[in-house]
Amino acid sequence: MLALDYGSARCGCAISDPTETIVRPLEALEPPDAKAVADLVEREGVEEVVVGLPRTLAGEEGAQAELSRAFAAKLTELLGVPVTTHDERLTTRMAERSLRQGARGQPDSIAAAHLLESYLAARRGANG
Repeated sequence: MLALDYGSARCGCAISDPTETIVRPLEALEPPDAKAVADLVEREGVEEVVVGLPRTLAGEEGAQAELSRAFAAKLTELLGVPVTTHDERLTTRMAERSLRQGARGQPDSIAAAHLLESYLAARRGANG
């Protein structure tokens, strides 16, 4: 599974192992490009893509959420795997904390890793 923290300047990327137990950040894509994501999906054998959906703490969506939804729609047209969105509230703050605690990687990709962990946990909770 691949998670994307989409932004206008770059797209943070993180991937899970096949058992969906371990999540690791990948190199961010600069600039964000759907074709580059498609190449990554093919190269890594990704079976599902999760795009972060930025919301306010109150749960509202703004302009950046529209851009993320549009990017997810473009990926849906381009990829042969399911593409979904997932609430990415607080993932940037979590990434900043992880970096302060010694995590290595690009902040956007660490945020994508937190997004993927959150998505996987929510999915496990819904299935079990």
